[in-house]
Amino acid sequence: MGIASASPLFHDLQELMGYGTFVASLLPTIPVLCFAVAGAATSTVLRRTGLELGIALSLLMLAAGLALRVADSTWALLGGTVVGMCGLAVCNVAMPSFIRQYHGNRAASMTAAYTTTMSIGATLASSISVPLAAKAGSPTTALALWAIPAFMALLVFIPLAFSSKRATVSPGAHVSPWALLATRKGLLFTTVFGIQSLLVYTVVSWLPHILISRGLEPVAAGLMLGIVQGVSILAVLAVLWMASKPGLQRAAFVLTASCSVLGFTALLFLPVELSLLTSLLIGLGFGVFPLVMLMLSRSGGSAEETTALSTVAQSVGYLIAAIGPFALGIMQGALGSWTTGLVIILACAVVQLLFCYKLGGLRQDHESRHLVEVDAASEEGQA
Repeated sequence: MGIASASPLFHDLQELMGYGTFVASLLPTIPVLCFAVAGAATSTVLRRTGLELGIALSLLMLAAGLALRVADSTWALLGGTVVGMCGLAVCNVAMPSFIRQYHGNRAASMTAAYTTTMSIGATLASSISVPLAAKAGSPTTALALWAIPAFMALLVFIPLAFSSKRATVSPGAHVSPWALLATRKGLLFTTVFGIQSLLVYTVVSWLPHILISRGLEPVAAGLMLGIVQGVSILAVLAVLWMASKPGLQRAAFVLTASCSVLGFTALLFLPVELSLLTSLLIGLGFGVFPLVMLMLSRSGGSAEETTALSTVAQSVGYLIAAIGPFALGIMQGALGSWTTGLVIILACAVVQLLFCYKLGGLRQDHESRHLVEVDAASEEGQA
């Protein structure tokens, strides 16, 4: 919600505060940079605080950061975004370990619940941000209101954070995340996570702005982003159902990544009157994220190994992703057109499809609980 609610208001925020192209390009990039930097520290933080208390503290940071954005100040907007997104980064990295720790036998269903809830929240936030700002009389007030759900999540999580049943990290259980970058599995996860994040956050950051520049009304442009997020809910349910079936995991990856390629092709070539079709295809392409999160929750032989792989995939992956929103904004400002940037984004979607095919071939070995590669012939036999 904290990210999706801001995108439809970027145009109004720039008019209100008067900041230039650099800040306008930096603002949608900050969340991704925070996910990279704070995500890299998550493994160390959780070893010191414990999984549950670490998540609770991150929710506190998220709520405080979102509330800070109420001030009509560029620095408050930037600072609040940094604080809030650092908190959200820890939640993102910790969630696969939390699911593994408490719901290891229901990883697919819990990942579906987690990612579906995220999609519903993002859909709601992006769809009503503009009307909410009009009602509140200020885009900054509308942004700050999204601190309320974050505070509510914190209140729900506090009892678990201080429960005597909290999970403990055993001595010697630390697994270095960075050594995983030297492994094929670590590189696959990091590459796919990085590219899908680049595509997702570029869309969330700039889709309304792109559509407005082509003649669509701001409310309609925000609604198109809401449709993207809404359709992603259906994508989550469909691809996770496919991934739970023998032999269909790779097909799920290929299907959703192909929709992403088609969606960005439509955004590049189709007229603005067909924005609904573009939004539907891009939303279906958002299904890569829950598939990667599901595989992260199934990876490794322990919660510590899962946290390590999640840390490296998300921190390095988000560092890759930060290039997308910033570069697209800078290129549009310099060239006066979205075309060149969108061609590059489309190329990234094609590369994602190729790597998704490889990642979709990994399967969990039931004895070691590690991911191993299954060849295409064996996969067809399972199907």
